[in-house]
Amino acid sequence: MKLENNRYTIQGVDIEQLCHDFGTPLYVYDAEKIGHQVRTLRNAFKAVDLKIKYAVKALSNVSVLKLMHTLGTGLDVVSIEEAHIGLKAGFDPNEILYSPNSVSFDEIKKAVDLGLRINIDNISILEQFGHHYHDSVPCCIRINPHIMAGGHANISTGHIDSKFGISILQMRHVHRVINTNNIKVEGLHMHTGSDILDAEVFIQGANILFDAAREFPDLNYIDFGSGFKVAYREGDVTTDIQALGKRLSKSFDNFCQEYGKKLEIWFEPGKFLVSEAGFLFARANVIKTTPATVFVGVNSGMNHLIRPMMYNSYHDMLNISNPNGTFRVYSVVGYICETDTLGADRKLNEVREGDIIGIKNAGAYAFTMSSNYNSRLRPAEVLVINGEAKLIRKRETMEDILRNMVEIDV
Repeated sequence: MKLENNRYTIQGVDIEQLCHDFGTPLYVYDAEKIGHQVRTLRNAFKAVDLKIKYAVKALSNVSVLKLMHTLGTGLDVVSIEEAHIGLKAGFDPNEILYSPNSVSFDEIKKAVDLGLRINIDNISILEQFGHHYHDSVPCCIRINPHIMAGGHANISTGHIDSKFGISILQMRHVHRVINTNNIKVEGLHMHTGSDILDAEVFIQGANILFDAAREFPDLNYIDFGSGFKVAYREGDVTTDIQALGKRLSKSFDNFCQEYGKKLEIWFEPGKFLVSEAGFLFARANVIKTTPATVFVGVNSGMNHLIRPMMYNSYHDMLNISNPNGTFRVYSVVGYICETDTLGADRKLNEVREGDIIGIKNAGAYAFTMSSNYNSRLRPAEVLVINGEAKLIRKRETMEDILRNMVEIDV
């Protein structure tokens, strides 16, 4: 987003005009920024055979997935539904890694039938997989390395109390299951969490995976998940992708030489690719002054952006309509009938009723975690690509809310 001639734009497209044309609240995604993030990651790991598997759960719109396909990524999906969207977007099943958690074996079988790559994260499913498929279908195994990492407890997935992955301490049991059922393991996987700053966490996890990998003779890839920290406010410390790429590539290359085979290195970035590319634009309905606070009440809320209330996350904000106004301090809140503070004590150019408020970092886990709470409608989505705004999801209507309700006589 740029301020040009006192107007905020994305790829030269005027944001206030976007909001006029498509209405508010409105999600807008910058395809140019997504492409930049893909290229940044590729450049950091150019010394190794890198495969990027975009984490669909971050932003699952089929048009965004089609963009990822043109950028040459694969997909990481966590549900059979995400897999179907990926297939519709044009991905080959072999490009999709299916990494579910706590699903039934019936769903695993559906994924196999679709031709997806299968990632297994518990011994019970591994046993069922082996009984059913033996060596006819290869799989990946998700290991829990018992590393505490991530910016919030709810997004830390590799610690000892996590529900994700098979404990590194259970490898002897895993090998018994594999040997008994003649299972072919093609990959090892870990994911320690999101918002990881320290490259040492990845290196620590890599060393654990390398130790485990020595006992698996048929590997084709090692998957390090993701968790790269992106900037949420000016001056934020972020993961140094270039430094990580240099260090981890060297360690990976050394391991491959010892292993006796060139393996692929996989990552599953979601937030890193789309977070900073996305914005949520909402209109100021009311300016409400209380003895303690001046509230900006907008026509959106936690039903469209739950991360501030769920994770205590920070999302930077701008007054799109009044970029030169005097700075004042506001708390920006939503129209949901409970506390849904989107940002407390924010310095914004003076906000007037009717102004457009831009909320940054709304590309990841914004629309995908949205809801119809209070029977509110979900917004439209727009992708700005090659300097043109394209509608990629229609705004919901009351017909959408009522469609699957069954009205009975009472």
